[in-house]
Amino acid sequence: MADITIKAAYATVADEDGLRFVGFVTADEDGYALFRQPMGGGPIWFELNDEDLGAEDAVERIIRTATGLEVTIRPARVSRFGFAGSVTIRLDRCEGAEAALQALADMLGDRLEVPQAGG
Repeated sequence: MADITIKAAYATVADEDGLRFVGFVTADEDGYALFRQPMGGGPIWFELNDEDLGAEDAVERIIRTATGLEVTIRPARVSRFGFAGSVTIRLDRCEGAEAALQALADMLGDRLEVPQAGG
């Protein structure tokens, strides 16, 4: 079970000031998960609900599941997330999820694990 769960209602992808942003936002807009990376590549910033709950190079890996994403935080960074070591991002009713997932896959490369069906 994840330490924190974000039930995303919509997802966004935006490019601004040389950065790409991929965000997953709750229906009441009080909760979110945000990934940010320079357009040319480089470290990924990840934050939850507030910039104070975020860090660069915090994501160890992400597993795409049938209902969303399971994010594992690097042990050296968990203090930046209120000592949460894992985050679930639920996407079962998330508008714009596919475009956001593709952008996130481009950012993360092999840190995004997608289990193969039947395997």
